[in-house]
Amino acid sequence: MTTTLPAPPALPADLDTLLRRLRLPHVRHLAPEVLATAKAQRWDPAEVLRALFTAEADGRDRAGLATRRARAGFPTGKTFEAWDPQVSSIPTPTQQALQTLEWVHRRENLVIAGPAGTGKTFLLEALGQRAVEQGLHVAWFTLEALGVLVRAHRADDSVTRAVEKILRADLIVVDDIGLLPVGPDAAEGLYRLVDAAYEKRSIAVSSNLHPAGFDEIMPKTLATATVDRLLHHAHLCQTTGESVRLAQALSGQGVKPLN
Repeated sequence: MTTTLPAPPALPADLDTLLRRLRLPHVRHLAPEVLATAKAQRWDPAEVLRALFTAEADGRDRAGLATRRARAGFPTGKTFEAWDPQVSSIPTPTQQALQTLEWVHRRENLVIAGPAGTGKTFLLEALGQRAVEQGLHVAWFTLEALGVLVRAHRADDSVTRAVEKILRADLIVVDDIGLLPVGPDAAEGLYRLVDAAYEKRSIAVSSNLHPAGFDEIMPKTLATATVDRLLHHAHLCQTTGESVRLAQALSGQGVKPLN
């Protein structure tokens, strides 16, 4: 037989109101249970304060992490929990060094170039997730999204302000360069972003092309200026091999078996 414990008494109305005014939602939520336990077990007053304020700090940390993840705009939510370092052609010591995020704190860039399906986006997203877990702010873009941003802000001449807003992030990711032809707006957006972030913020990009080949997809002058700033303080990683996605599909790992 299961015994249902009575609910702890509600907080007095004036105390509830005070906690709302002080914006301590996690203390307010947990206080009835903590106070009831403290009374029954004769806690020291310091233990009561420790329990309540630890709950508030933990709750704020969880809320902050959720907010940073939402603002980052990650495409799938992949983290290093699902990452297999043996599958990637990037040397394991390099992977481990990247995961420390020291390069982000030094405001250095990261360029991962290689064929489709070799883990470029997965690695960048896992690094971005690691960054938000460490309290950093991340912004995720595709070239197409940068082009849309430039077009949206060109009408009122606010492109510079829009780029400055992006630079509030500690790490800016631009994914999948080279998959599609780059329109003038996207090319301008990439240059503006790289130029504004130069030695101020970290930019990480994935590309099917080596940066030396960016002039194949965007005007040569703009490509040269972009690559010059992007690579000056950058770690360049090349991925090789066959598509991991294709290999999984051919081996039946891409879907769950039909019943």
